[in-house]
Amino acid sequence: MKSIIKKIFPLALSLITLNVGATNQNNESLEQMIERGLNRATSQSLLLAKTLESQSGILPRTYEKGSVQTIHYDHWVSGFFPGVLWQLYENNGDKQLRRYAEMMTDRVEPAKKMTVTHDLGFMLYCSFGQGYRLTGNKHYLDVINEGTQSLLTRWNPKLGVIKSWESGGHWQYPVIIDNMLNLELLFWASRETNDSTFYNIAVNHARTTMKNHFRDDYSTYHVVNYDTITGNPICKVTHQGYADSSAWARGQAWALYGYTMCYRETGLPEFLEQAKHIERYIFTHPNLPEDLIPYWDFNAPEIPNEPRDASAATCIASALYELSTYVPEYKALYKEEADRILENLTAHYRAKPNGDNGFLLLHSTGSKPHNSEIDVPIVYADYYFLEALIRKNKLEKEQKL
Repeated sequence: MKSIIKKIFPLALSLITLNVGATNQNNESLEQMIERGLNRATSQSLLLAKTLESQSGILPRTYEKGSVQTIHYDHWVSGFFPGVLWQLYENNGDKQLRRYAEMMTDRVEPAKKMTVTHDLGFMLYCSFGQGYRLTGNKHYLDVINEGTQSLLTRWNPKLGVIKSWESGGHWQYPVIIDNMLNLELLFWASRETNDSTFYNIAVNHARTTMKNHFRDDYSTYHVVNYDTITGNPICKVTHQGYADSSAWARGQAWALYGYTMCYRETGLPEFLEQAKHIERYIFTHPNLPEDLIPYWDFNAPEIPNEPRDASAATCIASALYELSTYVPEYKALYKEEADRILENLTAHYRAKPNGDNGFLLLHSTGSKPHNSEIDVPIVYADYYFLEALIRKNKLEKEQKL
């Protein structure tokens, strides 16, 4: 009976206790939980920033084996820690946060010239884009404009998609679901420059991905490899998921977030419907845990003895808060789902104060098939966790006006 209820109306039994103003297990309102979470995030992030301050060009990736694992500008996650700092600065205006945000953002700048990656949206929009939004720094605008031009070198108008990885080996023209989030950079560039070229490329990529990446149940393949002659998919496989036919959890999160963002930027109903379908797949899946923090893959073979992926949960929660503003008939449900994710992350997945060298969340999974970043803090989990907290905070303040 419990599983039937979950399939028909997920979380129905939780609606009363998760309403705004309701208390969690610690008898704390959700508003108080958010404030405490943002305060903790500030102290943690300052700790991490100070650790890296004297290390020129270094940015954080994860915390493993008792130390911070770092990267340079050319890694796909380079923009997330600057984005964490910018979001915290937006929340409280602390000048120290701004100084570190500017310092860490500057370290990402060489990425603007990269033409061998699709991840410039993650790298530049999350850092320079956030910084420009909050400060109006014209240099940041110049960096993003150059980075956008670099990203467009990967666009293939015949295929209608932006190439994710370099060709070679068994890849002819690979496109991954993650690429949906890099479209935000193109939408942003279209607005800033009044050039519809960027907009049209983003819309075409989203439509082609919607056509070729999704199964009938709205689960997504991780990688679609295209034939550059015919434009048709050669194969549909996984790279970081359990199997070619499985649903990699973070892939589902990227898809939900990506199509929600695409609807925001275009107003096209097809993107909203896609986001709604993806949400239903996630929240009616029989392998979604009770706390709504997914296993690293929805079809991982050893569930429930599989690692969780908090990074997928944070991205899902952030997307749901935005999606709730576009679908009045499901607004309460989407908010309740996101609220429960945040509540459980806060209660059971946060690093202790001054712990894990300043990362915010534990128990993310980078790539289990590659034995990489399993059950550890990861910087993009922190980024979307903060975004979800801040989006929730803004929603509640707007509701009270």
